[in-house]
Amino acid sequence: MSDAGDDPRSGSLAALGIKNHGQVFWDLPTSQLYEHAVRAGEGKVAHLGPLVVRTVPHTGRSPNDKLVVRDAERADAVWWGAHNKPLDPERFDGLFGRLRAYMQGRNLYVQNCFAGADPRYRLSVRVINELAWHNLFARNLFIVPTADELADHEPEFTVIDMPGFHADPDEDGTNSGTFIVVNFAARLIIIGGTAYGGEMKKSIFTILNYLLPQRGVLSMHCSANVGAEGDVALFFGLSGTGKTTLSTDPERPLIGDDEHGWSDTGIFNFEGGCYAKTIRLSAENEPEIYQTTRRFGTVLENLPLDAESRRLDLDSDEITENTRGAYPISHLQNVVPGGMAGHPQNIVLLAADAFGVLPPISRLTTEQAMYHFLLGYTARVAGTERGVTDPQATFSACFGAPFLPLPPPTYAAMLGERLERHRPAVWLVNTGWLGGPAGESDRVQLPHTRAMIRAALSGALDGVPDAVEPVFGLRVPTMCPDVPGDLLDSRGQWADPARYDAQAVQLAKRMREAFQPFASTVSTEVLAAEPPAGV
Repeated sequence: MSDAGDDPRSGSLAALGIKNHGQVFWDLPTSQLYEHAVRAGEGKVAHLGPLVVRTVPHTGRSPNDKLVVRDAERADAVWWGAHNKPLDPERFDGLFGRLRAYMQGRNLYVQNCFAGADPRYRLSVRVINELAWHNLFARNLFIVPTADELADHEPEFTVIDMPGFHADPDEDGTNSGTFIVVNFAARLIIIGGTAYGGEMKKSIFTILNYLLPQRGVLSMHCSANVGAEGDVALFFGLSGTGKTTLSTDPERPLIGDDEHGWSDTGIFNFEGGCYAKTIRLSAENEPEIYQTTRRFGTVLENLPLDAESRRLDLDSDEITENTRGAYPISHLQNVVPGGMAGHPQNIVLLAADAFGVLPPISRLTTEQAMYHFLLGYTARVAGTERGVTDPQATFSACFGAPFLPLPPPTYAAMLGERLERHRPAVWLVNTGWLGGPAGESDRVQLPHTRAMIRAALSGALDGVPDAVEPVFGLRVPTMCPDVPGDLLDSRGQWADPARYDAQAVQLAKRMREAFQPFASTVSTEVLAAEPPAGV
């Protein structure tokens, strides 16, 4: 049945053309969303309380299906290309019209929330779902308003996520039946054909990445924490590099694990929750994140679940390697209330180098920091994706290219200005392999990586002499507390140094090629920070 006339808020749905719907459930709390999800067969409650759901066949984002409506105002502003494919406004109108027809007669779940912990830059968001667990995902990941804030909440952007509705590529101009469409002019995001929860959060991140730089705020794909002395650290990295794991530190309260803004007063979290990879989580290495998989309120995507005991298998990649947990940040014990802190004293760039040649930790000059920020290097490992048989270099500008609606030099210039003004130390940390490529060597042990980062953030490396790595020109500390001395020498870890040299030269070549689109946008000093040709 429709609740039009029963609730004054239904008028706001009608203003979007959403009419003749079923019952609308407004801002349900976690417990009620659990009840709805279980009753509808959307998921199952696991041992100790998390809600386990499946998003098959989409167990990750669908980057080829992301589209941006190309209106007159943004025709020359958006970074058009692989990550922002244009869609004509007329095609959007047709697709949205058919989506609204699909919504007729269906029950809807609505969450009103915020993105952005700093009230000066906070974005009011409304999320409309056909699945109760999707609405719980939004409640976990975004910032839940207080009762007073909810009473005055007016959405600036609306997300409509209907995984049961598929586009017609011929009629709608989409790449497939799956679509994630951002319409800045209409202040609307529509998603269909995929149940993967991460599409909602990353779509709002895309919006913030467009709006905030215009207000003087650098939006960043990074995690952040703060030390006992108020010293803030940022951790940039692509999926699988350890961004969430390394920033969730029992000795340093977490500001947030994925998306932040850097304003004139400091750092602030965009979100009210975390979206962590859960594959092979252990109570020993990641105790706080591990405990969230045993908590009521956490949504777990695509984890195998024993039908009888309802116990999870965190080590299994039976469904996907990209198993995920979405939980409110309050599930963690050691967090920064309010999600705000000062300017960073340290910035850590994370790369999981599957070629096995980058040093486990190195100091970067300001120019090297700019270079590696724009480069956004990590590597995919053989066996984790279909068709990948050897390590493959991956370059994602600003460590978040799929979510950048503006050209990457826009964000890099803002970072450069902040590096010059605040002078944080910048570190490049290899959380990947040493002594050989992946498959032939071991990954850097997490306790060793933690020890290196702990030393960097505490200042324990400040007086340590450096050795210059010959291929990449990186300055590598010659010793580090709680880390074997020989581990810091990436070349010395290889049994065949000549093979290391060849592998390093090949990676350096790939870096130079990947940086070419940005070469004309940076200073000669930044360009000089790339590995020299002919090494």
